[in-house]
Amino acid sequence: MMRLLGLVLAALVLLIQYPLWFGKGGWLRVWEVEQQIQGQREINRQLRARNNALDAEVRDLKTGLDAIEERARSELGMVKHDEVFFQIVDEAPLRERGKP
Repeated sequence: MMRLLGLVLAALVLLIQYPLWFGKGGWLRVWEVEQQIQGQREINRQLRARNNALDAEVRDLKTGLDAIEERARSELGMVKHDEVFFQIVDEAPLRERGKP
């Protein structure tokens, strides 16, 4: 009789422990959510750094002419009015295609 009572009590303890470990708000779920939070914090940190860099670039473009000039030169190929533009053409690709 006592052995049966011991087994029933042990089974009840296990049943009570199950939701604590494996239930909706259990320890395993809490651990998973903490891991997701850590991952999201890292993503947020990277995005914050990217946003800060973009903000600095926008402020520089709004206030400084040097950044605008650099962009015009590199992305649009523009030159100033009193400058001379030289383009150096590499002849190696022409020889590789069989042209003299």
